[in-house]
Amino acid sequence: MGSVKPLLLSGRAVAADLAKLSGERQSWRLRSPASFAADDRDAALVAVPDDWRLAQAHGYRLAIGRDEPPTRTALSYVRLPAGFAELGEGDVLRIQPRNGRVRVLYRRSSRHNFFLVTERCNNYCLMCSQPPKLVDDGWLMDEIEDTLPLIDRTTPSLTFTGGEPLTEWRRFIGILELTRDLLPDTAVHVLTNGRAFASPDVASTWAAVRHPKLSAGIPIYAAVDHIHDYVVQAKGAFDQTLLGVLRLKDSGQRVEIRIVLHAITAPRLRETCSWIARNLPFVDHVALMGLENIGFAIANDDALWIDPLDYQEQLAVGIDVLSTAGVNVSIYNLPLCVLDPSVRPFSVQSISDWKNMYVEECNSCSARRECAGFFSTGRPKLSRGIAPI
Repeated sequence: MGSVKPLLLSGRAVAADLAKLSGERQSWRLRSPASFAADDRDAALVAVPDDWRLAQAHGYRLAIGRDEPPTRTALSYVRLPAGFAELGEGDVLRIQPRNGRVRVLYRRSSRHNFFLVTERCNNYCLMCSQPPKLVDDGWLMDEIEDTLPLIDRTTPSLTFTGGEPLTEWRRFIGILELTRDLLPDTAVHVLTNGRAFASPDVASTWAAVRHPKLSAGIPIYAAVDHIHDYVVQAKGAFDQTLLGVLRLKDSGQRVEIRIVLHAITAPRLRETCSWIARNLPFVDHVALMGLENIGFAIANDDALWIDPLDYQEQLAVGIDVLSTAGVNVSIYNLPLCVLDPSVRPFSVQSISDWKNMYVEECNSCSARRECAGFFSTGRPKLSRGIAPI
């Protein structure tokens, strides 16, 4: 396997002159210098020498690019580091004037835009890709509120993730209301452990957002409480999560059930899917997800790793049970070559573009264009079944 790395979406500027911007808003939307600045948070994306003149003439205060600025320029500027992701008009960056740190918050051309709401969580999942931290990180929601007005209104979808986004539930639901107002046609997916919805106040306030494209992605890892609670390392979590799902569906909300497949959950998948088909046939979607080997999954590798080839029978039966019951079901994060041909039609290209890769065997594969590929993050592990189709 090659040394493919995730797309570089953050780094320190090679050079920057941001003195005039100290203390100002730090989210910036990139625009072509050939157009006029429409907002005081618009920055010119410069690519050729004449762009600097155009940017100044068209009312920009900040220019961002890869080359050195002219010897004399009245513009504040940021010179991006080598290897930084390709940027385009409409993308949104976060810039720290004190140290020149740059992060991409939104890419207009991407299907996989997401916001981290908090790193705090009341679960401690064995395979968590974003291990929880007990920190005061309310600045993340400040950043989201600052960024949402800059996002293109035609954006097809946004995801909010954590941690547990509903840790400060009133404020977060306020962000959902802001998203509804600014991006009314954008599908909004929230990755949550679902436990907060056991509270009638939380469930009813969520429902009161009245966003027709709002959905909650909630994990249920087993058909029995003690296994789910063990996976999430929180006693009583199964009962709270199940009650939360029921409250949401009772108020007409969209719910996706997510099951990450590893050595604890995969051998029980037939039982779990049968339980969902009997008890939660009204959920909107079930996602059966390959494991991303990052975060706690690396630390718990001995307990979690299973070659996807070794749970194909369970996966095929689980898919059949759910689809027969009329439950919409998909497979995420698994390459087509390790899947039984009978379930390949359920596979989705689900891995975010910034951390998606393919290996040498994929070069001659006829199914590459339809395949989810692999994660480039963490310590990728490959199935012994990887081979061209």
